Amino acid sequence: MPSLNFENAKQEFRDYYNENYDLLDGAMNSFVTLVNSLIRNSSDITISKIEGRVKERNECVKKFSRKYRATLEAEGHEYQIIDHISDLIGVRVVCLYEDDIEKIKELLCAHFEVVDITDKIAQIESTENYFGYKGLHLDLKLNEQRRTLPEYSKFFDFGFEIQIRTIIQDSWSVLDHKIKYKKSIPNSLKRRINSLAALFEVADREFREIRNATEAILQAEDLTQEQIAKETDLVQVGEATSKTKAYILNAFSFLKIANHFFPGFDFEPHKVDGFTEEIVSLKKGITRGKFNFYLRENIATVKKYKEFFENKNTGETLNPYTMIRHCLYLGDKEAFSNLLSSHVMEAFKEWLVDNG
Repeated sequence: MPSLNFENAKQEFRDYYNENYDLLDGAMNSFVTLVNSLIRNSSDITISKIEGRVKERNECVKKFSRKYRATLEAEGHEYQIIDHISDLIGVRVVCLYEDDIEKIKELLCAHFEVVDITDKIAQIESTENYFGYKGLHLDLKLNEQRRTLPEYSKFFDFGFEIQIRTIIQDSWSVLDHKIKYKKSIPNSLKRRINSLAALFEVADREFREIRNATEAILQAEDLTQEQIAKETDLVQVGEATSKTKAYILNAFSFLKIANHFFPGFDFEPHKVDGFTEEIVSLKKGITRGKFNFYLRENIATVKKYKEFFENKNTGETLNPYTMIRHCLYLGDKEAFSNLLSSHVMEAFKEWLVDNG
């Protein structure tokens, strides 16, 4: 019952919490599962983690006392603590990039009844000299359609708070909370904390910009095999244009071409980066057309050598990386002699003489 007696209200809340904890925990798990399903079925949003919790009982009482009790009692408003704890059930969604937050917000608002929205991102960004926790908080309830479904019949009356953050924002929140929460921080340290928060904000922005730049490079390298073949033909007849020459081999074009010649092989990203850098360092200015030309012209010979090598050396094999090394060596022995060890090169030369 609503009351102005804090001790009575506190005991009433504790009784409610104890009696309903299992139901609250079940609701939390159900909401996490639903949110997880909705977001992960959206192909353009990448999630780091989705987790939930039922707020600890005493923390609820402390939050009420800190934020609401004095005002309510000063104004003579009777209260129940449960009415002022919107985050009793909490869900946290941690995504990769800042612009994913708005996408997640729109998705969830379309599938839940929205009770309230607290945009801490806008609050922080509207200030000129303050940095701190950034995130979007939504107070949600099941919409009418889901309330009628049997799996939600026990939870239809529960609301929950969902926090949407980037990885950077989540990391800052944890660190900031540990440093400042419930402590008196001198102004000199507050300035240092704000400076650190600004660096986190810059990191968030840079990750987004790097993603955008990477996607632009990927789009530029999204070629058909016919387009690559056309560039290769121009290289072969010595008619490559200045535009063609500008397409220097990079990790993305390497993958595009290598996957054509070796479909189904898993070219691990960390190996591709290093291998591409090695190729480019040995032949400055090598284009994707030239790289494709070396593979196209020499792959048949290298496949024959692979068969010979594996028949002669039981249990050993030439993987695609090694086959590419042999193709490049055949294409330009002077530039790519260092791609093969002396022992491997001599064995290959000997086979070439015998099968020339």
